[in-house]
Amino acid sequence: MAELAGVSVRTLHHYDEIGLVRPSARTSAGYRAYSAGDVERLREVLAYRRLGFGLREIADLVDDPATDAVARLRRLRGLLLEQRDRAAATATAIDRELEARALGIRTTPEEQLGVFGAQLYDAIGSAYPATRRTEPRIAARIWDALGDARTVLNVGAGTGSYEPPDRDVTAVEPSAVMRALRPAGAAPCVAAAAESLPFEDQSFDAAMAFSTVHHWQDPIAGLREMRRVARRVVVFTYDAGDTGDPGRRQRFWLTRDYLPEFAGLLVDWPSLADLTGAIGGRAEPVLIPWDCADGFFEAYWRRPEAYLDDHVRRAVSVWTKVGPEAEQRAVSRLRDDLSSGRWAERNRDLVALDAAELGLRLLVA
Repeated sequence: MAELAGVSVRTLHHYDEIGLVRPSARTSAGYRAYSAGDVERLREVLAYRRLGFGLREIADLVDDPATDAVARLRRLRGLLLEQRDRAAATATAIDRELEARALGIRTTPEEQLGVFGAQLYDAIGSAYPATRRTEPRIAARIWDALGDARTVLNVGAGTGSYEPPDRDVTAVEPSAVMRALRPAGAAPCVAAAAESLPFEDQSFDAAMAFSTVHHWQDPIAGLREMRRVARRVVVFTYDAGDTGDPGRRQRFWLTRDYLPEFAGLLVDWPSLADLTGAIGGRAEPVLIPWDCADGFFEAYWRRPEAYLDDHVRRAVSVWTKVGPEAEQRAVSRLRDDLSSGRWAERNRDLVALDAAELGLRLLVA
């Protein structure tokens, strides 16, 4: 098995010990014996390893009860093709630079780095299936806001969380990685950006967007496009408010005490009035339950230990945006405060709360 798979015997022993790939039997001499099903599982594990996934992420993916063997193979194929295309694009860009240098031409820094400027979802998308799941209480708010809409456009759809199962859904997602991670049976997905939706005016009863507006190049333009193609618009997003308001900065202990760099991410963020004005609607606060199933940035407000888990952080764009130095400093300080009891003392009032208001909003028009 080790020779066929191109890994060491020690690696196979480790996979067995951690429960990732456990052989179905042992011989009378004590050797591990792998069945056909064991081989299929090992193949999946090794493929995800070559894509850069961590062992904990892989365990969640190969044990995902919502997918079967065929769906997992399709997911793997999509991710591998995406990796191939990126490698080919990088090689082409390097070839062009070699040709330019042979002619004595120096490329600009922007040109040199442009090929690596993948969308943020392409960088963090691989971690999504493990921690980013539909939170039913928030989903109920969104689906209720859709009203009697039968046809729904999901803009910035990602892996398909929060898509209503009882409606005719069409998804829009620019990231090939995220499209590849959509489960078998998910709504058909179009490769397009929110700012330029490839649909006629009023094509849908409703358009929805969940926790994606902050990734758009032009949020206002994207929201106006949603209003153009649908008669109803429902958007789950964040109210940055007045970034200079001390009250707002104090709202969430993670950004208040450990990650002040978060405020810098909101400098150019449109106001809530601008966001609601773009769709001609209203904003409603959305409280986050303490046991929120969807692992977005604020989800673990009463479970601080979760932020120490790299697996959790990798599925949240904020950590990528603030950079590794700020991330490691914040995590180190939080770990120290949890160990010493300082966090518990400073946030003792949170224990009595079942839900928290941390700036999340549902925009409805």
